[in-house]
Amino acid sequence: MSAPAAARRLPPGPPATRTVGLLARMARDRLSVMTSAALGYGDAVRLPLGPKTLFFFNHPDHAKRVLADNAANYHKGIGLVHARRALGDGLLTSEGELWRAQRKVIQPVFQPKRISRQTGVIAEEAAKLVARLRARAGSGPVDIREEMTELTLGILGRTLLDADLGVYDSIGESFEVVQDQAIFEMMSLSAVPSWLPLPQQRRFRRARADLERITTRLAAERAAHPSADGDDVLSRLIEATAGEPDEAVRRQRMRDELVTLLLAGHETTASTLSWTFLLLDQHPLVLEKVHAEVVEVLGDRQPVPEDLHRLTYTSQVLEEVMRLYPPVWILPRKAQQEDEIGGFHVPAGAEVLICPYTLHRHPGFWDAPDRFDPERFAPGRAAGRHRYSYIPFGAGPRYCVGSSLGMLEATVVLAAVVRELKLVKAPGYVPKPEPMLTLRVQGGLPMTVHPID
Repeated sequence: MSAPAAARRLPPGPPATRTVGLLARMARDRLSVMTSAALGYGDAVRLPLGPKTLFFFNHPDHAKRVLADNAANYHKGIGLVHARRALGDGLLTSEGELWRAQRKVIQPVFQPKRISRQTGVIAEEAAKLVARLRARAGSGPVDIREEMTELTLGILGRTLLDADLGVYDSIGESFEVVQDQAIFEMMSLSAVPSWLPLPQQRRFRRARADLERITTRLAAERAAHPSADGDDVLSRLIEATAGEPDEAVRRQRMRDELVTLLLAGHETTASTLSWTFLLLDQHPLVLEKVHAEVVEVLGDRQPVPEDLHRLTYTSQVLEEVMRLYPPVWILPRKAQQEDEIGGFHVPAGAEVLICPYTLHRHPGFWDAPDRFDPERFAPGRAAGRHRYSYIPFGAGPRYCVGSSLGMLEATVVLAAVVRELKLVKAPGYVPKPEPMLTLRVQGGLPMTVHPID
């Protein structure tokens, strides 16, 4: 919509003379930039970054406008557009008809009935994790972030692809390299030519080739041995791309969609679980309450779908973790036409940012916003909250397609671990958030394992 000329005021923000300092801080500590901008200038901020000016909006009404009410005007923006060079055209980066077609293919895999049937598979993988961790008790710290990453990738392989990804030893490292490259492309705005023989570029090319080899092999094996019901992602992608006459294009589409789905899917849940175990160690009373609920609901048996509705406090803990450390910490968009948000003019072509990390800590909507308090999500307290003050899975048409699977996975794994084990942060370790594609714990998470009698 076109704002009247009299109303075309721009948000406040630092002067252009601070561009160099802002760019340096963005490269070094992106969360600090977003936090200080919201504290210093309010709910709407204009950030000059060299050739780009970012429009940062930090009110639930703003998020609603950008992500839902006028979502058609806001395509994927700065960073994600440039990450396409690393990730290709998957659900995370695609737009328009391509995105709608991809979503139509993938959506049925995440129907509630199908997701609930995955409870047993997830419980099996969680039990294997507990056994691995128990075997490490008394033998020094374990990197819990690494364990969660391996676990969630394996679970996605079984639940979405009906395939064992554990046979591909290199897949975890290749995903890590691709994610590093995606962040590099985002921060450099793809200014560095991909053909330059830099060590990082060479690693990326090897990783991309490895993931293409793996996805091609997965597709070939599924085509040779179809699944019983054909409702897994691999089967649906094979059917959706069958009409493509160019084999190279077909392989690329398969790679782009699988790599994006698996990378985003396993990283988000792994990050959430890592932060959860860290925060439970820091808040022993919360840990005791979760343990008591799990024992009361499950006893010593594996969970079934009906149990998930009874693990209410466990779910509240996960929701509070995702409030403080939302797996998707930033949502960049680009305005296709001019708009008005919160009384401020947004020019056509403007780069717009919605930041769940700062939105979830907005003092106007959260009491003591930096305090870890799962009771915030108790039914009585959550009832009157602004719908868009809490958006860990995004909002609007591009709401995360895998949110229900992620919550099921996190709940089952958390219940399995806290029932039998206590994880304690290694002495001297200072955790720090790392805003990559997801908001993960920087440098790993060393914790010691202590069985519960």
